Amino acid sequence: MKRLFLVPVLAVLAFAGTGRAQDKKPYDDLLVKYVDEKYEECLAKAERYTMNDNTKRDPLPYLYMSMCLYEMSKIPKYQAMEEYKKADRDALKWAEKYRKKDKDKEFFNNYEDYWGELNTMAQESGLNEYDSGAKGMSKARRYFDSMTGYYPENPGAWLMLGLTNYGSNMAKEGDEAISKYKAALEAAGGIDRLPEDQKKLMKAGLIRYAEYLDSKGDKSGAKAAMETGKEAFMDDAEFKAAYESYQ
Repeated sequence: MKRLFLVPVLAVLAFAGTGRAQDKKPYDDLLVKYVDEKYEECLAKAERYTMNDNTKRDPLPYLYMSMCLYEMSKIPKYQAMEEYKKADRDALKWAEKYRKKDKDKEFFNNYEDYWGELNTMAQESGLNEYDSGAKGMSKARRYFDSMTGYYPENPGAWLMLGLTNYGSNMAKEGDEAISKYKAALEAAGGIDRLPEDQKKLMKAGLIRYAEYLDSKGDKSGAKAAMETGKEAFMDDAEFKAAYESYQ
């Protein structure tokens, strides 16, 4: 069977007769095509479901769209095709659409492995664009904006969205994103409670947030930002060096 995150998918299908899932289609036809790596067929069928009046409100077809595109984004055959050159970003867009249909997280938590993979791809791409300076800021912002769309509980995504907003001269939007970052971190119960991929983004985000505040002359703010990650990251050499530079 393909990838660990398919095990939860099967679990969802197995329990489709309980709770609200009783009224939902299991979409095992999409699952079979996905497991068989027939991504284009799965994608086409899932898209038809999203356009059908009887199924367009169901979350799972949108999720399969995202998962198929994500897998296709890693395959040279599709990378060379014009219609799939942006499959990675399209995977993020469909993940956002999925989350809008699954506001109550009926299925969301059953796909933790997929969210971890998608987050890793998005945050690595977003951080690379951010670190490239002004020329990559708008692209970086799109990555982190998408992350907050499909996973608003991810505090590091909000933190980096705030920084990319500031870097795009969108101060109001930056302040709003930083406020949501703080709320998301509090709701999560602290950095130690986050999944590993989100911890990595928090570490990277705090270092860059401190750098940003320091560049604005707010050294106390930079120090406070690093204090946020002290307990979680002081064993990390990069974080420790950055932390000590503000003491």
